[in-house]
Amino acid sequence: MADDDAVSCLVIGTECMELYILDPEAFTVLAKMSLPSAPAFMDVTGQFDVEFRVTVACRNGNIYILRRDSKKPKYCIELSSQPVGLVRVNKNIVVGCTQESLRGYTQKGKKLWTAFLPAPITTMGVMDHKTRGYQAVLVGLANSEVHVYREKNLVNVVKSPDVVTSICFGRYGREDGTLIMTTKGGGLVIKILKRTAVFDEKDSTPGPPMAQSIKLNVPKKTKLYVDQTLRERENAVGMHRAFQMDLYRLRLNAARAYVKVLESSLSPMSSSVSEPLRMNAVVQGLGPSFKLTLNIQNTSACRPAMNLCISFLYDQSLYSMKTAFFKIPLLVPGLNYPIDTFVECLSDKGISDIIKVFVLREGKTAPLLTAHINMPVSEGIVVS
Repeated sequence: MADDDAVSCLVIGTECMELYILDPEAFTVLAKMSLPSAPAFMDVTGQFDVEFRVTVACRNGNIYILRRDSKKPKYCIELSSQPVGLVRVNKNIVVGCTQESLRGYTQKGKKLWTAFLPAPITTMGVMDHKTRGYQAVLVGLANSEVHVYREKNLVNVVKSPDVVTSICFGRYGREDGTLIMTTKGGGLVIKILKRTAVFDEKDSTPGPPMAQSIKLNVPKKTKLYVDQTLRERENAVGMHRAFQMDLYRLRLNAARAYVKVLESSLSPMSSSVSEPLRMNAVVQGLGPSFKLTLNIQNTSACRPAMNLCISFLYDQSLYSMKTAFFKIPLLVPGLNYPIDTFVECLSDKGISDIIKVFVLREGKTAPLLTAHINMPVSEGIVVS
């Protein structure tokens, strides 16, 4: 009814699978309806003289919806498990089942959503805050929690000292938003909603965000898109062959480049199984003097590396090094060995070049490692 103090009719469900609507003054039977099973939960909405709707959850695991001037149910909702609670939120029906799930249906029985719960349901209620225009479903669980659902979104969790057996939300005294709960041990819990409370629509359960379920505004297909689709459909075999040919050519070029790097030792990591090495270089300074630091590491598990040398190859008209060839001490596996040397820039024309670094083994002509160092441009020559 629209008014809280309006006269209401009493609706009774009996064990003989009958539904009676009684007159509020004379207590005479105004209407009688038949059900296929004994009712367990019931929700009534509307006006008797105009239009009303009775939603009944029965013991056979089905939900029946009856309307005015109908002696038998008009719609039937078949559940996969027994119902343990039934409430109505706006024009939708929310049913709690023994499978620890909460399900939403339309008035005609169409399933809208399903929410899974962490514990069995003990009681259900409606949170209707009329001053805020906010409606939600209150679900009491066997783990001493009360979950607040707005549609399928969990918006809040209320902790309780004991298992909640019944729940009611409404006006209590001067407060419009009061939640009253009774517990399994005989306790009474009263919680008053703050007048400054802000209702958040965000779902607190883990999972994909709510925006993921919003349908995108996909634009209509243009003539160019249709022509392109037809061309791809007619030339599918040729396009696939061209794609495969380009893919094989790319793989071949990559394999050739990789073999070339391994054969010429141009990689900063050694491909030798007996002497696995790694090297990187760092250049410091503004010029004309630069400090060149080589970090060499033996990546072998337990075998040390010995009898190694380092050689530099550079343009002698641009750079000068005091020592362009020196030996490396024994390399213990797992340790980083920094080797420093100094490079002097001889040109004042603001140009730079590449210095090549080779890690060699005594008695072999092929280098184990090769590094190309791009030298920075020198800021100028110091005039003595």
